[in-house]
Amino acid sequence: MAVILNPLQLAPLLSFMEPVRLWWLLLIPALVAFYLFLVNRKRKRNARIARTMFDLVIPRDRTWLRHVAVGLSILSLLTLTIAYAKPKGEVAVPRERATIVVTIDVSLSMEATDVSPNRLDAAKAAAEGFVNSLPPKFNVAIVSFAGTATTLVPPTQDRGAATAAIQSLQPKASTAIGEGIYTSLAALAQVAPDPGDPDAVAPARIVLLSDGKTQIGRPSDEAAQQAKVQDVPIYTIAYGTADGYIDIGGRREPVPVDRAELNRVSRISGGTAYTATSAGQLKDVYRDIGSSVGTEKVDKEVTSRYAGFGLAFAILAALGMVSLGARWP
Repeated sequence: MAVILNPLQLAPLLSFMEPVRLWWLLLIPALVAFYLFLVNRKRKRNARIARTMFDLVIPRDRTWLRHVAVGLSILSLLTLTIAYAKPKGEVAVPRERATIVVTIDVSLSMEATDVSPNRLDAAKAAAEGFVNSLPPKFNVAIVSFAGTATTLVPPTQDRGAATAAIQSLQPKASTAIGEGIYTSLAALAQVAPDPGDPDAVAPARIVLLSDGKTQIGRPSDEAAQQAKVQDVPIYTIAYGTADGYIDIGGRREPVPVDRAELNRVSRISGGTAYTATSAGQLKDVYRDIGSSVGTEKVDKEVTSRYAGFGLAFAILAALGMVSLGARWP
């Protein structure tokens, strides 16, 4: 049974602004069939004609070059037809508006000096750089957590207020990652509506930096699940090394970074888990997160790309035909 191909299905990885124009692709198999018919008829005709001495003296036609030229012409027709249908592709463009909650662990373990000058001071410096690198129209909230969590700055475009809050962070006892997430979600409820579009829901992300695991408060897994329900991915940063320690009453207390819980939080919420073992790596992580949350994928017409391919194939085909024509008497 013959199978009829729908031209609209010939490019499943592409989408088009004028897909109905793809029906012109039906010309291609028709032209290929016609060309093969002519080639076969010529071959049969030559087989019936006896070879003479002239055939041994006169160079034979460069059949392969003719086939190549025809093939390039077909490719040119294919790509130009695709261009005619106005293909579109996803491109990354800067977001106009979003809300980022920077959630920082200030538990006592953040005083470990395995990162110079210590984990907390290095985290504060990197977080400031991250906040200042975000697009101007982004809202930023600052949340800190240890045994409890506090919204230091609700969502705002005031970068000075956000960086001042980061600079004021001080270490406290215990760790409650779950409470930090719940407080971050509560902070998002304070986002002011967009004056131009009050009903629009701007995208939101939580960037959570910690070096340990939950010691008190509600489970972080449940908080991550709630973030997923609210469509708020969490980008977690496990900060520190396995050799970290703090001094408590003259006694050295190991505080190795614990990545497992943070990896789980990011996975449940639909975010991404990062690891940083130095101030330099932490800055790189924030830079990567910034490029992720600062852009969005939108459809954009990419006709010129395929028109360029079609032009290139047409030029090559023309060169092949000129080369064949140069052999004519």
